[in-house]
Amino acid sequence: MALPLAPNAELKQIATGFALAEGPVYSRRGYLLFTDIRNQKIHKWENGKLTTIRENSNKANGLTFDHQGRLLTAEGGGRVTRTEKNGAITVLADKDLKGPNDIVYSIDGSIYFTDLPAGKVYQITRTGQVRVVAETAGPNGIALSPNQQHLYIADYRTGPVTVHEIEPDGRLKPGKPFAPLTVDGLKTDESGNVWMAAPEGITVHTSNGEPLGTIKTPERPTNLAFSGAALYITTPTTVHQIQTKVSGTRTF
Repeated sequence: MALPLAPNAELKQIATGFALAEGPVYSRRGYLLFTDIRNQKIHKWENGKLTTIRENSNKANGLTFDHQGRLLTAEGGGRVTRTEKNGAITVLADKDLKGPNDIVYSIDGSIYFTDLPAGKVYQITRTGQVRVVAETAGPNGIALSPNQQHLYIADYRTGPVTVHEIEPDGRLKPGKPFAPLTVDGLKTDESGNVWMAAPEGITVHTSNGEPLGTIKTPERPTNLAFSGAALYITTPTTVHQIQTKVSGTRTF
């Protein structure tokens, strides 16, 4: 088996000059959002043009959208927020949080996010309850399987990537080792493959944990996001794009 990339796929630079690019997410409206953590900005890339949509972002890191297309942000400054359609920011969680890192939206309306400094993974339920659903040394990247039955969690401090079965009420069963890698962000595709930001590039494993290969990147990647069969990859200073044969899992 091989990497599910388009024929003659090439890694292309689309934007550069950042201090620590992270958290890419692609909107159904046709643009890419990503964060620059150290400069505390959220950027928008659309039709080859880069703009800044939020300054003083409270160390915004991971991004995703909910089912209404509202932006959900894991802010390293200690909270998780939702940006409303009128631009107002609603705080969804902030009590006892040390540094929310990455975030994913579930089709049932709940939200999972990691807090790396605290060593905890949280769920915000559909009713707004915030609860710890897993603990590990350094939880970082987080992603749902295509069928929404499993949650992948990357431990940036100790590894490995683990996979957790999701209980009917949204809680997690104890994790099982999935990939013996120290990974930052990660995403899944509709075929169930797991795409992981590993030290040398984006490493792809099947849902059974079989390695398919690695997309080499000039710098260690921080995170990634799909737009149909286009994959966007953030490294500390740069955002790249490459064409794939598969589409990413949609959770919003």
